[in-house]
Amino acid sequence: MHFNEIIHLLKERRKVLRITQEDLAGLSGIGLRTLKAIESGKGNPTLATLHKLAEVLGMEVIIRVKQPQL
Repeated sequence: MHFNEIIHLLKERRKVLRITQEDLAGLSGIGLRTLKAIESGKGNPTLATLHKLAEVLGMEVIIRVKQPQL
């Protein structure tokens, strides 16, 4: 999944749950400026930040590392 798709899913989930950016920032411990930058596509969140946001939204971040094909 492409990074922009992940951000879109997080933003849409927040809207479905009717959680404001301010509330999500507070609940996840992420700065409001940081959250706004992420949702606008200008931020570069760490995996830890994505995990915090996803957790509050009832989502899960799963990373898979594939073996190189020889």
